[in-house]
Amino acid sequence: MTPTPVRLALRRTLKQVRHVRPVHPRAATGLVRAVYRQVERDFGMLAPPTALHSPSPEVLAAAWTILRESLIAGGRASRAAKEAVASAVSVRNACPYCVEVHGATMAGLVSTEDAAAIIGDHIGSVSDPEIRAVAAWARGDDSVELPAGQAAELLAVAFTFEYLNRMVHVFLGPSPLPPEVPESAAKFVRGMLGKFLRPGTPPTPGAALELLPPGGNAPEWADGVLADAFGRASLAFEAAGARALSPAVRELVENRLREWTGEPMGLSRAWVEPLVEELPEPEKASARLALLVAFSAFQVDESIVDAIDRDDTAIVEITSWAAFSAARRAVELRLVKAGKEKTPR
Repeated sequence: MTPTPVRLALRRTLKQVRHVRPVHPRAATGLVRAVYRQVERDFGMLAPPTALHSPSPEVLAAAWTILRESLIAGGRASRAAKEAVASAVSVRNACPYCVEVHGATMAGLVSTEDAAAIIGDHIGSVSDPEIRAVAAWARGDDSVELPAGQAAELLAVAFTFEYLNRMVHVFLGPSPLPPEVPESAAKFVRGMLGKFLRPGTPPTPGAALELLPPGGNAPEWADGVLADAFGRASLAFEAAGARALSPAVRELVENRLREWTGEPMGLSRAWVEPLVEELPEPEKASARLALLVAFSAFQVDESIVDAIDRDDTAIVEITSWAAFSAARRAVELRLVKAGKEKTPR
């Protein structure tokens, strides 16, 4: 595929990724190259939230697989409904970068007023009743029933953005636009981005499955391609966690996630220290990073990352394992609060 001038310009935004250096498209080989080709073909651009995973090729493939098969591939739920969930979850998680990107995409699929209402505090004013319902659900209204036959797809989108919001908090700033773009031009650039990302015919489900070996634990609410995609991705993320973190650190994070009921951790990082105090000193820095990514990713800064004397691959594997584990728990909590062990498909 020959990159268009717009794609080439968007590739330059990879410089916005902090803490790690993504693989440049011209240097990509093997699995990274295969993923990059699918991303540009099916999403339209090599977006930094995907490319930031590239220091770990298997994790890159896993992150792209859940994004493609939940949000981008065709299915029963419309792309507008999926983008409404992606945007609303990102609002709930205070991820302005994701809100800006997916709000711009959504604005090309629904009315401008409805798009503004979904990313604002006026979901009740959304004119389309189906979009209004799924956006309200994604913002945390557990009284809303997801549309029959679409629940698994919309849960998959919510899961994916619980994951991506955490990763974006760590590795990207508040906007996909370069900081040198003046505010006077930002509205025009956002409009152009929305037009560029406006989806056409949805790609066929399942193409990302070839990137990862089969296996892993699929969520109980998923079936078909989604179950296969999340199972394969789960296997990759678990392997990444096993490579980058000790069993004691993984057990600590997993135990804390089992106890977590969704409450925010507050503005201070003081809650982390009592949890890591009994770990061996060499493991404390990795544990701090994993805990913060899982529960309060916006609190990760250079001091947390720089304390880990590891390469880019390990940084991506620690953060991705913690983010995926937390996303899985966040979706479990939504089902528990709604009084469902399984959600109808």
